[in-house]
Amino acid sequence: MFTVEKTEGRARLGTLETVHGTVKTPAFMNVATAAAIKGAVSAEDLKTLHCQVMLSNTYHLHVRPGDDLIYKLGGLHKFSTWDGPILTDSGGFQVFSLASLRKIEEEGVTFNSHVDGKRIFMGPEESMRIQSHLGSTIAMAFDECVENPATHSYSKASCERTYRWLVRCKNEMARLNSLEDTINRKQMLFGINQGCTFSDLRIEHMKQIRELDLDGYAIGGLAVGEPTEDMYRIIEDVEPYMPKEKPRYLMGVGTPANILNGVERGVDLFDCVMPSRNARHGQLFTNFGIINLNNEKYKDDLNPIDPECDCPVCKQYSRAYLRHLLKSGEMLSQRLLVMHNLHFYNTLMEEIREALAEGRFAEYKRQKEQIIGTRV
Repeated sequence: MFTVEKTEGRARLGTLETVHGTVKTPAFMNVATAAAIKGAVSAEDLKTLHCQVMLSNTYHLHVRPGDDLIYKLGGLHKFSTWDGPILTDSGGFQVFSLASLRKIEEEGVTFNSHVDGKRIFMGPEESMRIQSHLGSTIAMAFDECVENPATHSYSKASCERTYRWLVRCKNEMARLNSLEDTINRKQMLFGINQGCTFSDLRIEHMKQIRELDLDGYAIGGLAVGEPTEDMYRIIEDVEPYMPKEKPRYLMGVGTPANILNGVERGVDLFDCVMPSRNARHGQLFTNFGIINLNNEKYKDDLNPIDPECDCPVCKQYSRAYLRHLLKSGEMLSQRLLVMHNLHFYNTLMEEIREALAEGRFAEYKRQKEQIIGTRV
């Protein structure tokens, strides 16, 4: 299902074949938490913005509108009208970050819904059944997301529990994929590497989970407040122990510079709410740096957001008009600004793949990294 076509150092150019289409890697997965990109961006828009994979969240869709309903309506693809690959996060991160009064036990986690306070139980089997109901292309294993910083002893115990949960996830997915009434009987399972910022735990956990021969492997629990240097160090430490023939996913990352550095260290897949979230507040990524459209200097600026960008927004609208929409609280500003940022991220990935294909990624990264993180 996954082919590495070319390498440059640790960086990889690849192709991931799925039942819902082909993904060219490295790739950025556009975050549609509740089966929609925040900012009124539709599934049809995503194709215009060069999106390859849509990412939705198990926890949020289970709470509302309910995975049983989505299953009844034919699965997440029919429900959202997005016909490309979909990755569903397991809900583990949201359980540990949003839920109050949670109780962790060997069977799973009992917690209160952040929507209505309803008591919910979720464990490996429940997460797999929800994701099977959704019919996503790739399902993520249910894991424990440990707060950072954490002690070595607690992190070790958490890794051991996450491994036991992963075994249960694999077994339950195999059972679900064997059923006649399962929406996607070729649903893939990615395991998640944990261990906080402790290299010994990360490496040992990766050695364990790779023996399960899963469809892909993710590095989780990073980009949660630790220094960027620690994140890069962990990727470097873990990467040699990740299967070469399987896709690698760095969860929740990140800035364009983070992505360039992740690719350099051997990562294939990324996701982050940053491009859409920041856009809704007027922070926009461009080929000459980061701009804040709230700034007064843009009120009469007739230039596009980025003169080098060919997204639908930059082709048609001025900074002055977009700033007016933003300051007026017009919903259209959310839509247009999010579209630009997503197009920027997806185009960045296209440029990265082109540079890898031509053997010039190192030079591309050096030039790009100096510019795109600069605040204008």
